[in-house]
Amino acid sequence: MISQKKTPPPARKTFRHGDLRRALLEAGINLARDGGPQAVVLREATRSAGVAPNAAYRHFSSHNDLLQAVRAAALSSLALAMEAEIAKVQRRKSPPPESARATLRAVGTGYLKFALAERGLFRTAFLTPDPVEGDLDAAKTGKSGLNPFQLLSSALDMLVTTGVLPPERRPGAEYLAWSAVHGLAFLVIDGPLNTASEKDIRALSERVLLMVENGL
Repeated sequence: MISQKKTPPPARKTFRHGDLRRALLEAGINLARDGGPQAVVLREATRSAGVAPNAAYRHFSSHNDLLQAVRAAALSSLALAMEAEIAKVQRRKSPPPESARATLRAVGTGYLKFALAERGLFRTAFLTPDPVEGDLDAAKTGKSGLNPFQLLSSALDMLVTTGVLPPERRPGAEYLAWSAVHGLAFLVIDGPLNTASEKDIRALSERVLLMVENGL
């Protein structure tokens, strides 16, 4: 009888202290990207990183610790997507009132684009109902140092300073704008618009953003 050789297990990787945390976080982000928040499992992250399960506990004491770190990274990616759209507006050198309106639309455009392109990360970003006002976690920010909520707030402040939005209508405007755009995102991702064509989604997105701008 011919004996079969067993395939040796893959060699485990070794990391410096900070590198291992980054490797585990990156593995968690990839899990969330593919399967949403429910796919972020600490043991699976260690397997993807090629390290022993116990090694993860030096950096993430629990599954929730890793999930919250992945959530923060997802919010940072969302902020970067919004900043990319804002940068397009800034390059146009439009008059201040027009630029302010365009910046608000850019914030919404970046938000929706990210939601549709990175559905797993988007779901993970809004996994828990944590307060957004006063959140100073730098891990959730983009290159500007602002998180998604702060980018929206900044765009609304710009509408006030340029005379587009009356100051008395500014308080709480973030939630009016956010609820409309966030609602559309989830109607497309997990709701009745899930099977809508790209053309129809784009048209609806433009109308919602215009509705928000004019409604404020």
